[in-house]
Amino acid sequence: MIADHNANQTKAQPELVALFVSDTHLNPGLPLTTEAFLRFLEKQAISAKALYLLGDLFEYWVGDDNINDAYNLRIVQALRKVHDHGVQLYWIAGNRDFLIGTDFAAATGAVLLHDPSVIELAGKKVIISHGDAQCTDDHAYMKFREQVRQAEWQNNFLAMPLDQRKKIIEGLRTESKMEQKQKSVAIMDVNADAIAALFSQTGTSTMIHGHTHRPAIHVSNDQTRYVLPDWDCEDPDKRGGWLAAYSDGSIQTYDWDGSLK
Repeated sequence: MIADHNANQTKAQPELVALFVSDTHLNPGLPLTTEAFLRFLEKQAISAKALYLLGDLFEYWVGDDNINDAYNLRIVQALRKVHDHGVQLYWIAGNRDFLIGTDFAAATGAVLLHDPSVIELAGKKVIISHGDAQCTDDHAYMKFREQVRQAEWQNNFLAMPLDQRKKIIEGLRTESKMEQKQKSVAIMDVNADAIAALFSQTGTSTMIHGHTHRPAIHVSNDQTRYVLPDWDCEDPDKRGGWLAAYSDGSIQTYDWDGSLK
């Protein structure tokens, strides 16, 4: 009888509802980061009901006609494997891979979401975003973002030969790195008023985003904002990680190697 009583008192572990990850910046020049992300897909992602990719999965994306590039195809096939395991994939575009489109969605099985989007976790509404649209203090970037998110600009760019697009993107990356060195950290972070407006407009009290590469949990006025980390396992001080949401409403953060933070 004692054994039965103890068994009845044992609490069931909460179900892993969803995982959130962003800013892996995958590219052939980051082999250790690539392997770490693929391990995450193979070991952790397949155990969740849903996986949310919140932008900048790739360092850059020149168009869906580049899916068959050997490196890109490796990532696409790994994501498809997760989907085929029964995990629902969701995608929000980042500032590096906003040209991902319907062919990528079909190949991976991912659902393309608008930025921002309101989802439900354990009966609670949560706002998710990449985060760059809230960096309103960076006026030069916001102007650039407005331009490249227009359908006309994207159609004209995608009409160019693939090699030409790659050269343009490489030039933009080099220019971006030079500009970032001249900008303060505060300017490249999200704007407090923009965050407050997003909470107010959506009627939510929990937010998850990436982009800033400044992982943190911000709690204020009964509102909680989770900022996802960027990934870089080439650096001696390896970094990366994800957010896990459970059926009991709890949210936990994990490091790139799967250890609880």
